[in-house]
Amino acid sequence: MEAGGNSLPSGPDGVKRKVCYFYDPEVGNYYYGQGHPMKPHRIRMTHALLAHYGLLQHMQVFKPLPARDKVLCRFHADDYVAFLKSITPETQQDQLRQLKRFNVGEDCPVFDGLYSFCQTYAGGSVGGAVKLNHKVCDIAVNWSGGLHHAKKCEASGFCYVNDIVLAILELLKHYERVLYVDIDIHHGDGVEEAFYTTDRVMTVSFHKFGDYFPGTGDIRDIGYGKGKYYSLNVPLDDGIDDESYHFLFKPIMGKVMEVFKPGAVVLQCGADSLSGDRLGCFNLSIKGHAECVRYMRSFNVPLLLLGGGGYTIRNVARCWCYETGVALGMEVDDKMPQHEYYEYFGPDYTLHVAPSNMENKNTHQMLEEIQGKLLEYLSRLQHAPSVQFQERPPDTELPEAEEDQEDRDERWDPDSDMEIDEERKPIQGRVKKETVESEIKDPEVNLESARGSEKTAAESTSAKALDIGSLKIEESGVKLEETSKQNDQIFP
Repeated sequence: MEAGGNSLPSGPDGVKRKVCYFYDPEVGNYYYGQGHPMKPHRIRMTHALLAHYGLLQHMQVFKPLPARDKVLCRFHADDYVAFLKSITPETQQDQLRQLKRFNVGEDCPVFDGLYSFCQTYAGGSVGGAVKLNHKVCDIAVNWSGGLHHAKKCEASGFCYVNDIVLAILELLKHYERVLYVDIDIHHGDGVEEAFYTTDRVMTVSFHKFGDYFPGTGDIRDIGYGKGKYYSLNVPLDDGIDDESYHFLFKPIMGKVMEVFKPGAVVLQCGADSLSGDRLGCFNLSIKGHAECVRYMRSFNVPLLLLGGGGYTIRNVARCWCYETGVALGMEVDDKMPQHEYYEYFGPDYTLHVAPSNMENKNTHQMLEEIQGKLLEYLSRLQHAPSVQFQERPPDTELPEAEEDQEDRDERWDPDSDMEIDEERKPIQGRVKKETVESEIKDPEVNLESARGSEKTAAESTSAKALDIGSLKIEESGVKLEETSKQNDQIFP
């Protein structure tokens, strides 16, 4: 089978890829509150493993510049972003009505630095998309991103800002078609909803379905209008193991790549689908989970890897460390090196953990029926939808970045696209400062402004999807034009 989209110069699957990795040392300090299962500390644990396994030296490491308000407003409503910016633990009692309106409070609590946290993880995902657009790397990684439940006007499921939607909008400037794949145990509802009526973005979500948050993701939900058959949902039951998972994942994603031919792929690698997750009920091994990364990497299409769920944090760190190795094309030892969080991984101190003996409720008959139905949907899909070429907005530019002097280009081919980094200033540690969003010179890929109207139905809290059905591109960019208000019709 041919790899869809644009081929990368890195060659076959076994060949190493150029990888950009985004990490902010402060991200582990954010705290959702006592007893809350979402722990940003897991990102710091992952980074420590990457450092001590020696993987950082094989990547270009960036500290993301926080996403600015106008970047967040490319998708999110202005008043919602303003609320996130202003709310604090001290002032929340004075804004009870707003808290309820924007679904902030319990699952999505107000905590110190909330808005900075949102800016940081969104900045990493958008920054990764920009690097892919400029062909600086083949694969971009932001383990702090992947918060797939956030909606245009409200928080949901521990997610406040939908960094994935923002990253996809950035990728659409350069690629006619973008594929989104979600292997979190929870349905990727926020991303599906955003692109439900367009054929420019295909969303595919593999998730637990049936009396489980967020309750969406039925196999019959396939998109609407121009987006019909461009949303695919793979509903799974408790206890699915590696073999059963890939009985579905590989044939479905292989056919998606063949038919849709995306220019870029975004893979949300939520680790709550692993065996033994605090909130999950699947039985995937780390190698089984990572096989999804390996498979999508094999198509040789620009790839953005993001985090997501994952609540047994020692296993989250294990998983994302191993998957970073997969991205690089490097095998990682099972024996864990000594590091500052070593005690979390006892008593075995290994990278891999055995799945449990829990019952797999996904019978072979069920799996065959799901596979058959989804392949039938894909057979109805027109091959690689054409996009009319028109004038596009200028690119988000890559300003000069700062990087560690001792780290200069030793991992990179001298003919790579790194001339943007020629004037460098040393900073402490092995983290390079990313300045993607500073002095952005392009008009925003903001749906409201692109339609030429400050007030559209998409600004209301009832608008559920991005109306980008008539996104058009020239060469490798996009122009948004006035479209029918489909979203209001289907999402009253």
